[in-house]
Order: sequence, then structure tokens, then C-alpha cells
Amino acid sequence: MIGIMLYTVVELKQGPHIPLIVGTVTAALVAIKTGFSWKEVEEMMYKGIRLALPAVVIIILVGLIIGSWMGGGIVATMIFYGLKLLSPTYFLVAICLICSIVSLAIGSSWSTMGTIGVAGMGIGMAMGISPGMVAGAVISGAYFGDKLSPLSDTTNLASGLTDTDLFDHIKHMLWTTIPALIIALGIYAFLGSNVSGAIDTEQIAQTASVMQESFLISPWLLLVPLIVIGMVALKVPAVPALVIGAVLGFLSQVYIQGDDATAALTALQEGYAIETGNALVDALFNGGGLDSMMYTVSMTIVAMTFGGILEYSGMLKAIMNQLLKLIRSTGSLIASTIGAAFLTNASCAEQYISIVVPSRMFAGTYRKMGLASKNLSRALEDGGTLTSVFIPWNTCGVFIFGTLGVGVLEYGPYALLNLLCPVISIIYAYTGLTIAKIEGGGRGEGGMKEPAKTKSELQHV
Repeated sequence: MIGIMLYTVVELKQGPHIPLIVGTVTAALVAIKTGFSWKEVEEMMYKGIRLALPAVVIIILVGLIIGSWMGGGIVATMIFYGLKLLSPTYFLVAICLICSIVSLAIGSSWSTMGTIGVAGMGIGMAMGISPGMVAGAVISGAYFGDKLSPLSDTTNLASGLTDTDLFDHIKHMLWTTIPALIIALGIYAFLGSNVSGAIDTEQIAQTASVMQESFLISPWLLLVPLIVIGMVALKVPAVPALVIGAVLGFLSQVYIQGDDATAALTALQEGYAIETGNALVDALFNGGGLDSMMYTVSMTIVAMTFGGILEYSGMLKAIMNQLLKLIRSTGSLIASTIGAAFLTNASCAEQYISIVVPSRMFAGTYRKMGLASKNLSRALEDGGTLTSVFIPWNTCGVFIFGTLGVGVLEYGPYALLNLLCPVISIIYAYTGLTIAKIEGGGRGEGGMKEPAKTKSELQHV
């Protein structure tokens, strides 16, 4: 299945939807042949879809945010001041750090990429920096904060399923995440120093001039993203915060940019459209809207029907059992956990399942080997949360393509934090560095509960 998917996406350069549908049909036939009724298979698909519904809502709202913020001049303002304040030499470092801080505050890589990330892509492209480099730096920063924020859903999920104290889990992840970020920033600095000499400063000035002619640029418009980020940081749920952000963008387009309500509603539904005669500006500000996210929404639904059948029928469990046979040491255990999470990301196309299934499959083995539960929770994040961006048909990979407009093959080599964390984690596993042993059997020190049933876990997610 993965081979067919790779051939379709990489070689034929087609979307992953049809191969996933074929995989879903195949999985359904196998499930029926092994004794499940069609009604049971259908319920498996519906359970998978229900798991993805919160993500679908976020995807839709991000589309509304992008359309309204483009129409309202908010993205233009962020790009304009970014071009004035940021130098191409340190831009990759700066955008990575900015995204790290924002995602750490709000706990959401998707919201960070859909707001700050979109503006960062515009600034980087206007500077002439490769879109893959910019997207990689944005993704690294967004996932740094998402991974370490106590507000992050995946961070809470990994700690909860392994019965690890949330802050013990976060502190243990610092050992892999901080070194990965430092190395990534060093490489971004090197890349920035090499690209700065090829920057066309005249093009940057012309782009900024066209933006001023096309939009009313005002520092007051920066209050809109600050309000949204502040609301989420103050633990306002993501959905109402994003709704308010979209409303503020709509009002900005009507009352600040001077467009009528019809144009503002069109930006929400179909995306913002502008013709300035400047190819770069037109490329930057044509997009967003609800319609632009339907590719991602449909992909998410299709992926979760497939993942639901694999999970609830026990097929995924059978695959994981084969991995358990390979475990001979702490190194092979943690490497297998990371590998299993990556395999689940590739086969089920959803990062939540990549945390849920391995957490249940490996928990007992960690206990038997005397390893604290925070080792498992860290491996789940290093192998599940972070590697989801490298699968073109995973919901995260599809979301990034729909939001930042860059594909996995282009940004993958530059998503350095996501590449480095699993490697560092495996190095620690085989050397014994930072590996915690069970000391008292209590919560956060390795006293993991017995694996929960599949239904209750996925319903909890």
C-alpha cells in the first residue's frame, strides 16, 4: 500500500486520495473475509472519521483566517514590516524562532503555520529565498512549540496514554528537542549566509511598494494576530479564537481596506483575489478561503476511513506484534517505538493514531525492561508527532501543502528539527544517555497503566 502511494504521489505526481480509497476498499474486504460484518466495517470507518472531526474544524477555520487576513491587509502588513525589519541573512533563523515562540504559547503547530507561517512564506519568497527552506524553518519552529507546550493536544495525548506526568514528559523531551533546535538554527544560519548574496534588493523594494499601493498598511493591523495568539495563550479554546480571528479579518477588509461585504464574504468562501501586475505580489495574495481547504478536508476524511479499519480490525496490531519480536535491548525497543510510530503515520495517515497504537502495544515491554514511562512518551512524540510532516498523504503533510503551498519533497530536507529529533532519540537509546529507569513505580516514574481498550482510547482522543 505504501509503495503504491509513493508511486502515485512521487512518480505520477497525483494526489493521495485515490490510492487511499483503494486501500480502504482492500482493507474492508480483508476485514470482511476475516469475519467482520459490513456493518462493523462501516462503523470502524465512522469511528475513524469522528477522530478527525476536531482537525477538520481547525482546517476549515484556518482557510477562513487566511482568506480574511489576506483581504483585510493583515498578511500584507506582516510581510511589509517583515521585509523592513528582517535581513535575508538571518531570516530563516528568525522565522524558526518566531514560530517556536508562538506555537509554544498557543500549543498548535497548525494554527502557527496557518497564521505566522503564511506571512513568513510571503516574506521569504519576496526575499528570493527557496520556498522549501522557508517552509522547513516554519515547520521546525511550529513543531518545536507544539511538542513542548502544555497546551498541545499531542503532548497531552502522549503523556496521558502512557500515564506520565505532563511536565515530566515535557522535561524529558527537552533532551532531544533542544539539541535538535540548536543544530537546526546553526544550519539555518549557514543557509542564510549563503543565500543572502543572491538576493535582489531592488525586487524587495518593488514588492513592498506594490503592496503599499494595493493595501492600506498599518501597524494597528498587527493587533489582529496578537489578539488571536493572546487568546489561545490564555487558554481560550482554539475554535472560538480562530473564529474571532476570521471575524476581525472580515471587518478589517470592509472597514480598513474599504471593500464591500460581498468581496469580504467572497474572500472567506473562495479566497482573496488580486491583480496588481506584479507576479510575486499576485502569487502571495491570491488564495485562502474555505474552498482552498476542501482538498485537505477530503484527504483527512479518506485517510481516517482507512486508518479506522486498520485500527479497529486489528490489522495494525498484527503489524506491531511483528515489530515486538525484534526487541532485544533498550536501544532496539526505543528505535522500534519510533519506527512503529512512523509506520503508523505512513499507513494510517494520521498522527493521533501514530501515538495511540504504539503507546498501547509497547507499554508492557517498557515496564518489563524497567524503563520509566516518560521514555515511551518521548519516543511517541519523536517518532509520531514529528515524522507526520514527512508523509505526503498524512493529514499533517496535506495540511502543510494546502496552507504553505509547498510539498513534502520540497520542504522535507529543511524541516531539520523534525529530522533530527528521532535520530537524537535513537542515539540516546543505544548509548543509554538520558534514559530513565523505574525508581518507584509511581506515576511519571514508569508506573504505566495496563493498555486501555482500543475503543475507549480512540474515543478519548
